[in-house]
Amino acid sequence: MSNQSSPKANSVQSVVLKPTHQLPLIITTLGLILLAFPINPWPAVAIVVFGLFLLLQSFTLKLEFTNDALVVWQLGRELRRFPFAKWLAWRIFLPQLPGILYFREEASPHLLPILFDPNMLESQLRLKVGDLEAAPASSSKKD
Repeated sequence: MSNQSSPKANSVQSVVLKPTHQLPLIITTLGLILLAFPINPWPAVAIVVFGLFLLLQSFTLKLEFTNDALVVWQLGRELRRFPFAKWLAWRIFLPQLPGILYFREEASPHLLPILFDPNMLESQLRLKVGDLEAAPASSSKKD
């Protein structure tokens, strides 16, 4: 009897973001370009490996926005739940790349590479916790 209202509420209010492979490909390409230079190859190899790791993550991770939390899924298993009630602030750094999502909970801050549709991510953040968006650090205006 109570099962009828629960699935309806979850299906209507839950949004799963589409993955994007832009950031991992940029990082991997940067590492491959650095390999062409006559310098120590190990930093470039590390960058390529990190880019490939992020590319793998972009295929296996899913972000879901529910009514009350941001949920991180990996291969169908819930990894972590971040309840919006515990959020203090959030901000997207370098949204044009896409870059990094910063958000602070009561317990700790988090930095996540954006491996998902950045426009959808930002719109969901504004919808769910828009009043907590942090202003850019360099907001000095010159007249």
